[in-house]
Amino acid sequence: MTRDPQVGKGSQTTSLNREALIGSLCAIAAFGVWGVLPAYFKATAIVQPWEIMSHRIVWSVVVVGSVIIVLGRVKDIAVVLMNAQSMKWLLLSATLLYGNFILFIWAVANGHILQGSLGYYMNPIVNVVLGVVFLRERLSPGQWAAVALAVSGVTYMAVLGGNPPWIAVSLALLFGFYGYVRKTVPVGAAVGFFIESLLFAPLALGYLIFLNHQGVGIYGTTTLAFDLLIMASGVITAAPLIFFTMAAKRLRYATLGFFQYMAPTMQFILAVAVYGEVFTDAHKVTFALIWCALAVYSFETLRLGRKRS
Repeated sequence: MTRDPQVGKGSQTTSLNREALIGSLCAIAAFGVWGVLPAYFKATAIVQPWEIMSHRIVWSVVVVGSVIIVLGRVKDIAVVLMNAQSMKWLLLSATLLYGNFILFIWAVANGHILQGSLGYYMNPIVNVVLGVVFLRERLSPGQWAAVALAVSGVTYMAVLGGNPPWIAVSLALLFGFYGYVRKTVPVGAAVGFFIESLLFAPLALGYLIFLNHQGVGIYGTTTLAFDLLIMASGVITAAPLIFFTMAAKRLRYATLGFFQYMAPTMQFILAVAVYGEVFTDAHKVTFALIWCALAVYSFETLRLGRKRS
């Protein structure tokens, strides 16, 4: 009895659709949390950036480590720790990740949420370029036009706007390369992030102990509610990153960029409507070009998707 090849094909399509759905839901969860992060860092603004960063690292180890123990995946950590190649890449991804984090915390604390928003608007375009350069993904003429518009927007602010968007560009590049590295390293989301945090945990914990010894640390000196808010930094750090990594492994890198519009849009609204940052003429031109780039890219991606289906 011969097997109908269409049956196997249909099962494979169903599996791919399920993975795409899971990836999409994970992306929405990740970028939704990142969209409201400025509100968290404004609420903890009395804590110096390096101190809150250290808390993020230490409490992330606690939170994710607990999850891994509950799931019975401690052996997975040992396997990765014994793999020199994986550890090398995870050290790189951890450096990119926490470089992005400290810059974002500093930007929020110093009234640059708009630049942070611009950086994450640029992220999808950076992902597209990385996909072309390193993953050999091909772009249509329309998608190349979107890249050109985005580059024009950044160039305008840097050259004609008199306000080089170094924060935005740095955030976009750091997180873009982080996503690329994590996509290519064969390590699960939770285990990978746990090891990334573990690599920097000794430095972070040592710094917090030093601050406490000097009597200048915030933790334990205010209220229980504020201490709990600081401890929550582990959850707000770990949860979206795990969701992001799960999404990155299930979606095309270019598709993942589509969901990244959520976070910068929410951050943009917070910056202008809630925290009163000035939206200058240079911002208007740059953001308009970036938004046009995203619109062109989204339209082209949807058009190509329908054409293939």
